[in-house]
Amino acid sequence: MINDIERVLLSEEVIREKVSEVGKRISDDFAEKDPIFIGVLKGCFIFMADLMRHVSIPCSMDFMAVSSYSGASSTGAVKINKDLSQDVVGRHLILVEDILDSGVTLNYLKNYLLVRKPASVHIVTLLDKPARRKADLYADYSCFEVPDAFVVGYGLDYNERYRNLPYIGILKPEIYS
Repeated sequence: MINDIERVLLSEEVIREKVSEVGKRISDDFAEKDPIFIGVLKGCFIFMADLMRHVSIPCSMDFMAVSSYSGASSTGAVKINKDLSQDVVGRHLILVEDILDSGVTLNYLKNYLLVRKPASVHIVTLLDKPARRKADLYADYSCFEVPDAFVVGYGLDYNERYRNLPYIGILKPEIYS
């Protein structure tokens, strides 16, 4: 598996420091607001677990499972595989995503949730890849901006593999080509 990585883009230590910083910023910004953190599965699970350890305010968590990718490319169609289990009317929502790439999926989710009349919807993402943006959408909190490369690790995958790497690495093109 390690031989499939072209190079390490973000080390475990660098990720840990930035996630801590973002968790503290969110805690300051949402003090007294009791937000619901909504993890977008599966990619968010490691980032969200680490992020939540640095959130020091009352909050709750829920998860959504969506699909829009097949292999290395987006299908363009977003499918909700698991919806929320909580009522979100009047609540502050924080969507937690591993990567903001084209923005199509997150834009769909944000609009999908706005119909339910929350107080607000904010986005926190581990990685932001603006070079591939198709939707007019931006993260309210972003840990890292990354180049237009195929990245894996720390929850991000290629065909359900590499999620368990403790760092973010660039996958060798011959692996997904």
